[in-house]
Amino acid sequence: MKTRKIPQRKCVACQEMMPKKELIRIVRSPEGDIQIDLTGKRSGRGAYLCGKTSCFKLAKKSKAFERALKVPVSSDIYDRLEADFIKVEDEFHANKELETNDDDE
Repeated sequence: MKTRKIPQRKCVACQEMMPKKELIRIVRSPEGDIQIDLTGKRSGRGAYLCGKTSCFKLAKKSKAFERALKVPVSSDIYDRLEADFIKVEDEFHANKELETNDDDE
């Protein structure tokens, strides 16, 4: 049986290639709303980010989301995303650990 190819994506901040499931997706919906997408399945243009706060701060400083999402991102949107990112960071890491434990069994 053929092994399945694991989709790879690049973190917009540190430029490291990682499996898609190990990154957090920031999405710009067709309506123009920018938000965090933990499922990775919402429609719209996406940008991927490591699950580290340092990477989020680097992306904010270098305006990586503006380039990746191809729209200007205001500072209040960055602030809202940062607050959401801190909230979902623990949930994201917990889900990643569960998936790792399931793979070991």
